[in-house]
Amino acid sequence: MKNIFKPEKIYLLFFILLVLFFLPKCQNSGKINLENVTIIINGNEYPDYQKTVSEVLAEEVKKRTGFNWAVSSETSANENSITLSIDKSLLIKPEGYNLKIEQYKGKYKIEINSSDKRGLLYGVGKFLRMLEWEKGFAHIPNTVDLNSSPKYALRGHQFGYRNTANSWDAWTVKQFDEHFREQMLFGANSFENIPFQDPSESIHFKVLPKEMEVHLSNICDKYDADYWVWTPAPHDLSIKNAHQEGLDQQEAFFASCPRLDGVFVPGGDPGDNHPSVLMPYLKDLSGILHKYHPDAGLWVSLQGFEKEKVDYFFNYLEDNNPNWLKGLVYGPSSPPIDLERKRLPDNYMHRFYPDITHTIRCSYPVERWDQAFALTLGREACNPQPLYYTRIHNRNAIYTDGFISYSDGTHDDVNKVVWSQLGWDPKSDVRNIVVEYCRFFFGSNIAEEAADGILALEQNWVGPVIGNKVIGETLTLWKKMEAENPQLANNWRWQQLVMRAYYDAYIQDRLSYEKGLETEAYKILANAKNIGADEAMKEALWLVQKADREFVSQDLKQKVFQYAEDLFQSVGAQTSVAKYNASGAERGAILDFIDHPLNNRWWLEDEFTKISQLKTEEEKLTKLEFIRTYENPGPGSFYDNISSADARHVISETDDAIDYLWENNGFSRKRLSTQLFQFTPVLEYDDLDSNTDYLIRVSGYGEALLRANGERLVPTKYEKGYEQFKEFPLPKDLIKDGKLKITFDKPDEEHLNWRKQSRVTDVWIIKQ
Repeated sequence: MKNIFKPEKIYLLFFILLVLFFLPKCQNSGKINLENVTIIINGNEYPDYQKTVSEVLAEEVKKRTGFNWAVSSETSANENSITLSIDKSLLIKPEGYNLKIEQYKGKYKIEINSSDKRGLLYGVGKFLRMLEWEKGFAHIPNTVDLNSSPKYALRGHQFGYRNTANSWDAWTVKQFDEHFREQMLFGANSFENIPFQDPSESIHFKVLPKEMEVHLSNICDKYDADYWVWTPAPHDLSIKNAHQEGLDQQEAFFASCPRLDGVFVPGGDPGDNHPSVLMPYLKDLSGILHKYHPDAGLWVSLQGFEKEKVDYFFNYLEDNNPNWLKGLVYGPSSPPIDLERKRLPDNYMHRFYPDITHTIRCSYPVERWDQAFALTLGREACNPQPLYYTRIHNRNAIYTDGFISYSDGTHDDVNKVVWSQLGWDPKSDVRNIVVEYCRFFFGSNIAEEAADGILALEQNWVGPVIGNKVIGETLTLWKKMEAENPQLANNWRWQQLVMRAYYDAYIQDRLSYEKGLETEAYKILANAKNIGADEAMKEALWLVQKADREFVSQDLKQKVFQYAEDLFQSVGAQTSVAKYNASGAERGAILDFIDHPLNNRWWLEDEFTKISQLKTEEEKLTKLEFIRTYENPGPGSFYDNISSADARHVISETDDAIDYLWENNGFSRKRLSTQLFQFTPVLEYDDLDSNTDYLIRVSGYGEALLRANGERLVPTKYEKGYEQFKEFPLPKDLIKDGKLKITFDKPDEEHLNWRKQSRVTDVWIIKQ
């Protein structure tokens, strides 16, 4: 009988069995399976805090995976473990950590080490952001040795428990606890409340504001986060007893706070106190503050200060060197941030107070935002803008010791995480930040795709809405993810992102439809001589008003309303004044404006009413021709709605250049082009006829100090109201090469609120 068990066959069989034995491990090569893990608390520097951090880790893992990780003070050689250590002797920078993963006797040992309390929580945050998880699944790379510490000392966000917040006034203590924890896991270390709220102002309050102030202080203490408050001085300190009454109110609050680390008193907005009375008030306030919280810092801003007040403040610092002042806050309407830092003595800190929550009428409006979005999404829409805010942070943070941002709701959640991570490391890859956000909140399987979806939402807002193919592609992506991830249906972060994709697409469809109706209406006006002015107005108006009778894309609108309801139930988001009791139309009430006219039908209604009252047919026809050619002044002439996303000749791109009019609670009947503006636009033309004179016509409000190729022009007509006109003859001698650059000098209006300052809305170059 032949021997079938030849040595080479035995070796082959052995090799196959070996491969089969190790195959499951090879499939997860480079990853650790973390189903069974023990969390080890090592050392006794801060036992209570270490216990809190271990509970955070166990709870966050269970929430995501369902795994119950044990917490112990001892380790076993037979299990994977995560050791949490705080050791003051470690050479780790403040708030920094070391995260190390290595194999030991067939098991993996994960160590998170810090030299102070916060560093341990930040190390856990990084671990959780790296964790690849789904229900019943948790993996992490099997080799990690990471040392990290923050660049900026201040990394925080304002969470005002007040009526004007578009969601937080509906929150419970538990929701704030969870949210502050999540923000810290992404690197935040400070939270700023706005106390002294009237409990009757919001029907959403579940806890009295006075009680919530204490709860928020306790939550910060639990996680060792700095608790700040934004608390203005009395509006007019020159009024009798105002100084003392302000101090008395603050003292009662200081005494009630278990923890208080920072008090920010804005110099203006609100208030209009001269620093000669504000600084003595702050000095007295600091004495009371330090009576209850000896290590708390007192901060002030120069918001709304004109030059004389700014000079007085810095001279005061030089002459008095007050040791009771911790630092200066750079906020909206402050002097330039680099100038503040240059004039601020080195012994004072400089805090950035960036507005990351608003899209218009703010410090950092969306650049060249299409008016259709500005009219409908408004000031407090879900606004993830990772790329935009990375530029703003990295341009300004270099002059500061960090930031506590201005926020008024949950809609800017992505922005908060981006800022926290940039405050930790301004060189961070912004896409990686967004991927970690999505992995942490949505799961590892969807992280990359959801990150693409968030970045796509930002691109929805780039350029004109009409013709923007990204908007449709973004909706397709979010609809796909929506269908494939039903487990995220109750996740409020997910809800608001999906809702934005539907909202943007609905506005694009409406804009195309309504602008098309207006174009057809102007064709009717072109025939007014033949059919008569009154008949032309009647037919044109009936056509543009079709938008109020026959609707488009109602399936998209229905999805927006569905998600708005979900958001109200999940996180108290108030997207409508009437439906959800939002505190005001500007406060995130995007449902109330979703069908705001996107053509000029309201303006045409009013103009046609005026024209119909004119005495002669000739007058009527002249007015109708002006309306018809408003944006089309004829061959060789040019028109720019200077802040429109599709303005051809406008080159000014500064962050604070473009803004949008707010009147009649958001329902202005003015011509759409006059509802957005720049203060000092710049326009360039390179195709003018150098042998011809032109007329420059300008519409806007207030002054228009116009220069053509550097030379100030003298107007022949100078009306200052909205929907009125200024006219400047442009002689051909100024455009010998056919090129023209229009600029506007800024008038001396420093004493005026920005809402009352001069602005430009429309510019025409009319060939004579």
